[in-house]
Amino acid sequence: MSKIAFIFPGQGAQYVGMAMDFITHNPEFRTVIENFDKKNNTELFKIMSEGPEELLKETKYTQPAILFHSIVAMKTFLEKTKMKPDFVAGHSLGEFSALVANGVLSFEDAMYLVHKRGEFMIKANEGKPFAMAAIIGLSSEKVKEICSRASESGIVIAANFNTPVQTVISGSKAGVDKACELASAEGAKRIVPLIVGGPFHSPLIEKAGKWLAEEMEKINFNSTNIPVISNVNAKPTTDPNEIRNNLSKQVTSSVLWVDSVKFLIENGVETFFEFGPKKVLAGMIKKIDRSVKVHSIDKLEDIDKILALLAV
Repeated sequence: MSKIAFIFPGQGAQYVGMAMDFITHNPEFRTVIENFDKKNNTELFKIMSEGPEELLKETKYTQPAILFHSIVAMKTFLEKTKMKPDFVAGHSLGEFSALVANGVLSFEDAMYLVHKRGEFMIKANEGKPFAMAAIIGLSSEKVKEICSRASESGIVIAANFNTPVQTVISGSKAGVDKACELASAEGAKRIVPLIVGGPFHSPLIEKAGKWLAEEMEKINFNSTNIPVISNVNAKPTTDPNEIRNNLSKQVTSSVLWVDSVKFLIENGVETFFEFGPKKVLAGMIKKIDRSVKVHSIDKLEDIDKILALLAV
């Protein structure tokens, strides 16, 4: 029998007004944000509903906003169907959303952790020049080789393996600039500088992983029977201690998204349900394997459309 995976996006998909239709549908969701705002002395609800977009792009707000959107989309979907995933997975920050989906983390604890994760990822490299860029049109092996050559100029690593021909690099400004120059010379179709708050998934923010590990010690990680596919090794786990360790490593490790998707497909997943803003992962998955089905839920109206499709 074919299997199902629930998947969750990372940063970059946020937009002002995100998740507001789900809150209108179920006002209890608003209580989750209001409690978060009280606990953390923030104005996340206001920023998500009204902006400004510049504030929403700050990673300490982006991360809880995207996690919130993902989880309320999933919860609303599950009000209408008793579907249970065989696996869960998330891209970077999305791994925390996946851990709410399989019951390892509570919704509130995950919101708190990703807010702190956002703060730590900025603080760890504060004041030092950095860059991130997407390299499109070269194989991941070629990008890794380029990063190795460019590292003579400064730290640079392949940070996100998004599709077979789209890899994000991260590191010092000098290292990333050199890698972009080499990628261009090697025939990259496009090189897109990313507007981000830090050199995410690189050794330059090593302290953030340590700080996050300390923060996670205060949080209860429950056992589960639904495996999460970890970004750091593209392997399944249900062990709370291993999950904790993988999350702290993930801050400075490459996101093995292509390998994670391939693992899921090789292990029987034929249908993916993506919960969160902008349907980003669907595009990536179709570039990895066109034969699988991906249903994306960004807005309330998407749910009825998908349920109608599934009923056919």
